[in-house]
Amino acid sequence: MQDASIDSRQVEKPSENGGKAGWLRGRLPYLVVLALAILGVAYTSATGRPLYGYWEFLALAIGAACVALGWRRANDAEARRRLMTTQALHWLAFLIAMNILLWPAVNTFLNGPATGLALLLLLALGTFVAGVYVSSDIAILGVVLALSVPALAWLKQSALVLALLGLVIGGLAVFFRPESSQGKVTG
Repeated sequence: MQDASIDSRQVEKPSENGGKAGWLRGRLPYLVVLALAILGVAYTSATGRPLYGYWEFLALAIGAACVALGWRRANDAEARRRLMTTQALHWLAFLIAMNILLWPAVNTFLNGPATGLALLLLLALGTFVAGVYVSSDIAILGVVLALSVPALAWLKQSALVLALLGLVIGGLAVFFRPESSQGKVTG
């Protein structure tokens, strides 16, 4: 479904020779977006109120990344104009949907955590669809963002159980730790 004027063979793969560090450096922008999205959900869940400009910023940042990636792949001015137009319309539609979700008349039906997860799901869908046309890396980011929605919901629901399990494991580790002979006084 990619544009005929975009040649995927012209794209440089991020640091194929750089090993793990090069791979991580190439994926760093995607990891930052993922971390920022999860922080946005965490803040919305903790405070019970959404961050109004935050989600718009993330959507615009992903849109700018899509344009930057697509720009390098576009062969001519017409392909670049089409890229700019389609990405602008695409992200405008998702920004409108996000803002409708944040309207007080609509938002009263959702609590804080549900609002954060719904905004993350909209961002994930927009990212995936943009990635279908621009870059498989962007599409994969959209899938990861979408998969983080049920993961975050499960984590929030299971937070107390996980905290208690951590305390039990920590207590058992302290209780059963091997004794060292360095601190003992011999008589």
